[in-house]
Amino acid sequence: MKALVLTGGKGTRLRPLTYTIPKHLIPVANKPILFYVIDQIREAGITDIGVIVSPDTASYIKEALGDGSAREVKTTYILQSEPLGLAHAVKTGQEFLGDSPFVLFLGDNLIQGGIKDFVAQFNSDGLILLKEVPDPRAFGVCELDTSGRVERLVEKPKVPRTNLAVVGAYIFTPDVHKVIAHLKPSGRGEYEITDAIQGLVDAGKDVRSYILKGWWLDTGKKEDLLEANRVILDESACWKVEGTVDSECSVVGRVEVGKGTSIENSVVRGPVSIAGGCRISNSFIGPFTSIGTGAVIEDSSVEFSVLLDNCRILKVPRLADCVIGRNSQVAGGRSLGGVALLLGDHSKVEL
Repeated sequence: MKALVLTGGKGTRLRPLTYTIPKHLIPVANKPILFYVIDQIREAGITDIGVIVSPDTASYIKEALGDGSAREVKTTYILQSEPLGLAHAVKTGQEFLGDSPFVLFLGDNLIQGGIKDFVAQFNSDGLILLKEVPDPRAFGVCELDTSGRVERLVEKPKVPRTNLAVVGAYIFTPDVHKVIAHLKPSGRGEYEITDAIQGLVDAGKDVRSYILKGWWLDTGKKEDLLEANRVILDESACWKVEGTVDSECSVVGRVEVGKGTSIENSVVRGPVSIAGGCRISNSFIGPFTSIGTGAVIEDSSVEFSVLLDNCRILKVPRLADCVIGRNSQVAGGRSLGGVALLLGDHSKVEL
């Protein structure tokens, strides 16, 4: 079995940050989102991975993943020249996929527990991952028969007949290529994967469902990204202090501190992940915060935030619910209450 991972898309809901970094490479708990996806595929026993890239993202994704050996996989990069939908991405990757069954996985989706059990369940013409959601109107919605076979898929219905949303992971046999070859664009001009799945069902193929019991996070918006950071830190952070912490500090809970980081006269309350080479002094680092390599935080308070590499936070009384791009600086001095920011790389804000 092979895998096809999609890393195209402009990430417009995370601009200005995504002008200079693909959303798939934004770190959650100090690890790029895409790396979670790749690792979960490998843990399912699949090591031959095709990565769909766009002209905008290709160089960044290739630089981050390389040949895949660092994550114990083999990567093949496939250029999708236009963003014409998930089914079009599968068509673009058809030569790489050949006659193999394959996992299709969206590169900005995070799934609790990975896809190992999902892959192990595959023994049909198709298998789709579903999740019960409170309001399914924003998703592809699936209708099943009593045995769990897929009967009907509807994209973003106004009146959903079930609460089963289609999650960003699928498994197909090569039969799907025949269906995709005859698809027509939807009303939004894209070749929809839901139409491809419906085509398999209409052709009498056995398309099954797997209902996810754990969490599923699509990290396309700032709020989703912060929630992913919170959930993963809450689930996986541990006590691991490799830097230096002076005697005036209070470090409480599950706190990770990388090599070369120094913390002076500060309070750190986990779960928190602080990468290497940082300098933190006279500050409060609150729960559910990730701080990238080389950051400097002085006389400030930061919580529920994601700070990328080489950020500088200086004399800011309270930052919360922030995503701060690389090499950015936020400086203050005034007491403004909580400040929530979404900043792109190389930004400078004075409060």
